[in-house]
Amino acid sequence: MTDISPSGSDVKNDFRCGYIAIVGRPNVGKSTLMNVLIGAKVSITSRKAQTTRHRIIGIQTTDKAQFVYVDTPGFQTRHSNALNKTLNRTVTNTLTSVDVVLFVVESGTFGDADKQVMKLLPTNVPVILVLNKTDRIKDKAALMNFAQQLSLLHDFIAIVPVSAKQRFQMDRLQDEVEKHLPVNAPVFDEDDITDRSEKFLASEIVREKVFRFVGDELPYTSTVVIEKFEQEGNLRRIFAAILVERDGHKAMVIGQKGARLKDISTQARQDMERLFDGPVYLEIWVKVKSGWADNEARLRSYGYE
Repeated sequence: MTDISPSGSDVKNDFRCGYIAIVGRPNVGKSTLMNVLIGAKVSITSRKAQTTRHRIIGIQTTDKAQFVYVDTPGFQTRHSNALNKTLNRTVTNTLTSVDVVLFVVESGTFGDADKQVMKLLPTNVPVILVLNKTDRIKDKAALMNFAQQLSLLHDFIAIVPVSAKQRFQMDRLQDEVEKHLPVNAPVFDEDDITDRSEKFLASEIVREKVFRFVGDELPYTSTVVIEKFEQEGNLRRIFAAILVERDGHKAMVIGQKGARLKDISTQARQDMERLFDGPVYLEIWVKVKSGWADNEARLRSYGYE
């Protein structure tokens, strides 16, 4: 049987394809990094810790390689409920089944949470240390010294300073990753950017807007469930529920005279229309579901692995 490349021709003998885990403590820019690498927004971002809660795959295909990036939740050390145990299990399971690991740290900062993640790094998989947010570091000599200190802590195959936000050194990082991917035929089609469904992406977009508009006022134990997803031609009708722990949290999300919920809905709909390339009708409700984050059965029903 003849292997077929993304462009429809025979796969070159040196075509590479593999899975790359992106790991690090919360808020080091893992999701932004993946979105920039693949050139599309498939993993949500916000300043709030624990934004990413699922194993998100982002796919980039070139003439020479297919990169299957796996964005993981930030490894959690502060809470021990069922949700965080599930998130941490996702991180550790991912690290055992990839070809390359990107260990992302914030330039100039390396604390106990980073050390916890470093302990999880496999010894039999190539690990690239990614120093993100270099645009915040003015003293490049200090950055070099920081990189040298970290190089003593693990046998990294490469250290690449980047700024995902500024798209600085993304090509260099991709080139470094490509060197260590196995020679394989592509797993996904050329135009694929993720393995996640539109229904899943819709729920993530709404959750991102909740975090962006409510911020630190709302505890991290809130989530979004898509109760109905219908498509009529190019129009998508989406009915979503934001689940919160208490009535007071519900009021926070709705806002005065419903203003905050309206802003969440408007921006979520606009993002969906850009991603799905078509019109979207979106309705959102806010519901109180106490204790869901520490209930294994509910976690599974809400899509947590």
